Amino acid sequence: MDDNDIGLRVLSGAEIAPYLDDVARLRMSVFRAWPYLYDGDMDYERRYLATYGRSPDSVFVLAMAGGAVVGASTGIPLAHETAEFQAPFRDRGIDPDRVFYCGESVLLPEWRGRGIGHAFFDRREAHAHALGRFDWTAFCAVERDPDDPRRPVQHRGNEAFWRGRGYQQQPGMTIELDWDEVGVGATGHALTVWMRPLRDGAAGS
Repeated sequence: MDDNDIGLRVLSGAEIAPYLDDVARLRMSVFRAWPYLYDGDMDYERRYLATYGRSPDSVFVLAMAGGAVVGASTGIPLAHETAEFQAPFRDRGIDPDRVFYCGESVLLPEWRGRGIGHAFFDRREAHAHALGRFDWTAFCAVERDPDDPRRPVQHRGNEAFWRGRGYQQQPGMTIELDWDEVGVGATGHALTVWMRPLRDGAAGS
């Protein structure tokens, strides 16, 4: 990462409140592209991000350039997330109290390729480790048909990056979410869970 151009701020709990709208705008911008094709609105974003604002142990890792937020990565104890996010873990016999959930990493295109994605994971995992009560970190990623004609020719998935960070896809652990898709409207989507042990001896995957 080029520290001359960009800096990272790690905020937790109530500290994140002034940045909720910045993260909302980033989510709407970045997730509008493939593979999420998310046609978002600020009212929904504020409701979604309010979950993070209510959690004393949430984390925002913000990428700052020229005083502006150009990227953000979020995390929260899974026990503070909604029931729909907890469900596939409970079904697998994994206690949500032992999982730290990494919500999203969004970064404007012009700032990519600088190692910021690794820095986002490093900071979130360090935050979860410092809290001292988690066995796992996890996130979920949308599933798309590889032959979907809307898939950009130049698109490269993040699977190799995630595996390189020690995450493994968990077949059968799926979260079902609805969102407005660009050009389509309200649509159901399947997101598959990825997990990695945060400490040696973690069991349950």
